[in-house]
Amino acid sequence: MIELGCIACYAEGFKNTPAEIHHLRSGVGLSQRAPDERTIPLCPTHHRYGGQYPGVHSDPEDFMNRYGTEEELLCHVNKWIGY
Repeated sequence: MIELGCIACYAEGFKNTPAEIHHLRSGVGLSQRAPDERTIPLCPTHHRYGGQYPGVHSDPEDFMNRYGTEEELLCHVNKWIGY
């Protein structure tokens, strides 16, 4: 089993921050969820809450400007796991 920390925290220089799964929203309908292969690890702050750092749900535009698109982050995660 591979355990990854939050990819946004990693970009900020923090490694192995406990993460939860974020299903990418691109390419799916409003009430649908992306398959598990299209997920990235994000800590609760970067996933839902925001605050000092933007969250993908609380401030998606700022999140994207700071860390890249969800698709770009997915590419980084896939490289980490050799997918």
